[in-house]
Amino acid sequence: MSNLAINIPFALANENELSFTPFADTDDKGVKLYRDGMSGLGASVNVITTMVDGKPAGFTATAVTSVTDAPPTLLVCLNRSSSVFSVFDKAEYLCVNTLAAGQETVSGVFASKLNQAERFDSVEWQQFVTGSPALNAASTVFDCRISSRTSVGTHDVFFCEVLGVGQTEQASNLVYFNRKYHSLV
Repeated sequence: MSNLAINIPFALANENELSFTPFADTDDKGVKLYRDGMSGLGASVNVITTMVDGKPAGFTATAVTSVTDAPPTLLVCLNRSSSVFSVFDKAEYLCVNTLAAGQETVSGVFASKLNQAERFDSVEWQQFVTGSPALNAASTVFDCRISSRTSVGTHDVFFCEVLGVGQTEQASNLVYFNRKYHSLV
């Protein structure tokens, strides 16, 4: 394997120099650099919910994105070591609840060690087409059928066909950027 040197000249608006560090996927330094880099990628804060065997389950996620609008499809990533993974592994449906500004507490509850019943006792919710819990205070909800899934590294990626969308008049969403919550207007 040869060493590859890439030298691309360009100017940044603030004239800071961009440093590039190649790394192996098993390199601890590389993992830290990757996580640091990803902290600069702002993302909506979502609570992902499902109903399996008549019991609601949910977790907080920022690894959610649109795949296509024909058919409307999202993807959701979940670490297989998560306490809620075994429930979602059996799920056929889920709901992506995009949190509104000021819902940091809701995000924290669904990211916590609380049991699932305690998590859902802390919020008001209803059910739409799929039966998955839709949080009443979410700015947007995407009610979905899990159409396929695949494993990548430590996570499973759920591809979710959107069967319906609910929205509130909320003008500002909750975003996670640089390891902190922010409101996006």
